[in-house]
Amino acid sequence: MKLKSKGKLAIFNTFKTKSNDLTGEAKRQRAIITILGSGVNPAERTRTGVSQKIAKKQEITWKNIYSGIFRDLDEILLPLGIAEENGRLPLKRGPKALQEKGIPYYHLTKKGILVRLSINGIENMQSQLKEFFAESTTKEKEFQKILTKFMITSPIFTYSILQKYVKAFCENKIKELLPFDLSKLKNISDKDLIIQKEILLAFIKLTNQEKKDVTEFLNKII
Repeated sequence: MKLKSKGKLAIFNTFKTKSNDLTGEAKRQRAIITILGSGVNPAERTRTGVSQKIAKKQEITWKNIYSGIFRDLDEILLPLGIAEENGRLPLKRGPKALQEKGIPYYHLTKKGILVRLSINGIENMQSQLKEFFAESTTKEKEFQKILTKFMITSPIFTYSILQKYVKAFCENKIKELLPFDLSKLKNISDKDLIIQKEILLAFIKLTNQEKKDVTEFLNKII
């Protein structure tokens, strides 16, 4: 099947007047990605299955959101390589040609797993990160070691880095997500990362007593 031209991933899109509120499109794409990466049975990973699962959670009719799910998959997630066909389910009813061809169901690619890591917080991050690095290049393995360590000691910081990396891709500041290369963030001015780096570099230069004083100070204000 020939894929359509690539659309734009909208998982971080917010309303112009409400910068903290995700758009309906952003929420829908996040929901699709979460379902495809959750290991549910194939029937729930077809276009219809995904629509029904989201609709049930939102307490709406699945047919009302099917066209949006179809568009997100066929025009964005599949062309971008975030999701791919994982097999086909046979049909017992309907046109004979469709019965023979079956209905496709999908799963996340390695790129899709990375995107999922950027939207679902620190829950299950350890297993997802392990899955992402299961097949890695030598360059990617360099980041695996430190991220795995950070994931244990600083999970929120780790999540923040992954989120910033994927968001930079969505905003066309990074051309491609893979191969995974966090050094691409160095060319992007990010105030939060600059502050975090400054604090960390300053902290490691302190004496043991000064570290203790700083820790006590931070515990009072955070």
